[in-house]
Amino acid sequence: MSAAPAAPAASAAPAAPAAPRRPRARTAYGLAALAALVALAAAIVCSLPLGSSDIGLSDLAHPERLSELQRSVIWELRLPRVLMAACVGAILAVCGAAMQAITSNDLADPYLLGISSGASTGAVIAIVFASFQWGVIAGAAIGAVASFVLLMALLRGSKADTTRVVLTGVLVGYLFQAVTSLIVTASGNAESTRGIMFWLLGMLSAARWTTLAVVAAAGAVGCAVLWSMSGRLDGLLLGRATAETMGVPVTAVRYTVLVTVSLLTAATVASVGAIGFVGLIVPHAVRMLVGPLHARLIPLAALVGAVFLVVADAIARVAFAPVELPVGVVTALLGVPVFFLILRRITP
Repeated sequence: MSAAPAAPAASAAPAAPAAPRRPRARTAYGLAALAALVALAAAIVCSLPLGSSDIGLSDLAHPERLSELQRSVIWELRLPRVLMAACVGAILAVCGAAMQAITSNDLADPYLLGISSGASTGAVIAIVFASFQWGVIAGAAIGAVASFVLLMALLRGSKADTTRVVLTGVLVGYLFQAVTSLIVTASGNAESTRGIMFWLLGMLSAARWTTLAVVAAAGAVGCAVLWSMSGRLDGLLLGRATAETMGVPVTAVRYTVLVTVSLLTAATVASVGAIGFVGLIVPHAVRMLVGPLHARLIPLAALVGAVFLVVADAIARVAFAPVELPVGVVTALLGVPVFFLILRRITP
């Protein structure tokens, strides 16, 4: 008696191959970068006619309608100002992302090192005592260099330990803030005090082609240096011990970032003053979109930071026209609620 042939086992249907996630991630990142570029171009064009001069957006498409004075306003005042806002916003955002990586501190920003306070002290001294055109910029640059030298001297032998970096930066900042307050109080000049307050809160109206060229060149080199260190910054996110086992020269990376961020901060503060919140909130916002890897975070943060500061400067010009607000006031008013929303998203 022959056994009945066994029924063939039902073969399981082959599992569908998982959809490749990397191409999708690259496409999403490319779309985000393209959207940021378009937003930046639109913000620059739309902000050019804003201000006290009677210039409309349609006049930019027909420059023959503009008078010689209006052309001068656009070319000599508005365009360098808007481009300076874009450059400074990009620099501050990139520096903020790098500082948050090397300090493992979510509250780190470019001003954590006290360089901005030193630059502010130098600028205040120049406003009170100097009488030549480049006095404020020169004074701010000297103050920034002095604070940087002091910072490096105090960090000597520390191997750029994160706690030591943060506390030393705070110490340097408080020292120069005290000197600034002393000078302002002792000057007793109402006009100088008003100029000091405007400069300390950010004054993009002082932007010119010469200063823009310096800031843009420094920003391009400095941001390229930080971007080239993306892989090592990613390693630092895992902690010093893990990063060292991965071959990351932790101390060298931290000192390189500290020097680069200090020089970039000195260039921006010396040119337009201290503008807060850009380097704090933009890296967090971009990190929520593209993740923590710095090869993607740094370029997109630069674009978003540029858009943010261009828009903030436009608001500063029109909110209480013809009176112009310091742009640092606008970034703070926008930054506080935005940072609170980000904080709610990233904390359980």
